This record gives sequence, C-alpha cells and structure tokens, in this order.
Amino acid sequence: MQVVVTEEAVLTLEDMTNDEFFEFCARNQEYRIERSADGKGLIMSGTGGKTGNRNSRLTRQLDIWADQDGRGIAFDSSTLFLLPNGAMLPPDAAWVSRKRLAALTADQQEKYLPMCPEFVVELTSPSDRLKSVQEKMAEWMANGCQLGWILDPSRRAHIYRPHGAESLDQPAGLTGEGPVDGFVLNLERNLGSWLVVKSMSHDTDILIFYPYEADSQEDLAARPVSGYACPPDL
Repeated sequence: MQVVVTEEAVLTLEDMTNDEFFEFCARNQEYRIERSADGKGLIMSGTGGKTGNRNSRLTRQLDIWADQDGRGIAFDSSTLFLLPNGAMLPPDAAWVSRKRLAALTADQQEKYLPMCPEFVVELTSPSDRLKSVQEKMAEWMANGCQLGWILDPSRRAHIYRPHGAESLDQPAGLTGEGPVDGFVLNLERNLGSWLVVKSMSHDTDILIFYPYEADSQEDLAARPVSGYACPPDL
C-alpha cells in the first residue's frame, strides 16, 4: 500500500505483522514512518533542508567515530528498530554495539533491527513539538536505551540517562558516556546555517557556512564570526 501525506497523519496498523509494516515503510520511503506500541502508525513528510543537513552532519560525526572506535556501528534516520514493547521507531541517529548485532541472524540484520539502541539522538525542527520528541525519547529510554540526546536548532541540548535528564544551553559540544564513552559531538559544526552571500572578489554568489543558526544575512551581520569554511571541512 502506498500513501499520500500532506501533513502529519496517524493510521491504525494493528493488523500488520512486523514484516508487513517494514514492507509498508519500504514502499513509502519518501516519508518517515513509525509505529507505536499499540499499533498506531505515525506518518510524517520529509524534513526541510536545514534539518536534513543537520542530520547528515550529525550522522557523519557519529559514523566516523564509530569506525575509529570499533566497538559498535552507527545508524541513520532510515533505520527501523523494533523495541521490546512492540513499537517500531526510526531515530535520527543511533549506535549499537557489535556484540549485540552479532547475535542477530543475517535476515534480521537486513530488515528492522529487533532491539533498542544503546545510544540515540533525536533532532527537533521548527515544525516539531518538543513534547512529542521528548515522549519519543522517553520511549527509547524505557525500552533499554542507555544514553539519549535531543538537540534543537537553538543549540539547546537535552541529555537523557536511565535515572534522569538534564538540559544544557548552547554547549559547544557534547561528550558521550557509558556505551559511547569517547564520542565527542561538535555542536558548532552540527548546528549551523548555510546562507548565500555575494563574493567580494568575484561577481558571483557563494555558499557560506556559519556555526550557529540564522535566518538572514542581516542576522549574521549582527553576529560576525572570525572564520568560516566554504564548504566546511567536516
């Protein structure tokens, strides 16, 4: 079955098996689709450009570290995880230890992963309600996640651990702990702005990256930076 969605939609999918739901998601890859523990499917349209770029840079930093560290594997926002409570959710980024992945069959590794990641990151966009993202993070934690981060465009970070949570205002970076001890996420790279500006030496427009969120050249003019890369070396 294929669907057309113009805004967030909820479907009742209690009669779908796990494999049928995975196939349903595969046929509608233009949407982000997740299933709650009670069988309701939440279908969302794709992200905007800024959020997609933030997600790409986040996943890249985690993936590079995971390859260097060697203890686990990073996953992006297209991966579905089947949680112990029956929910099937995609994170914006996640990490799973190689030891746990090795216990899965080859068929399981090709489809949705029947486990909860040890580490999960969720990004909020201007259209997201923080409460709904926090509820999703609470579900990750209730199902065995050991460390979770919620990052919003203003560089406010919400840190979740099994026994509590805290919020940080505009940290330059976040340091992993527990299963991802040693991972450092550079938020000045991950949460920034791309804007088109006129080159002073050439009669053309160039694309500039600034290490903070901004909506216009006027905003950036009020917040000068000492340097930038075009494109940045991520």
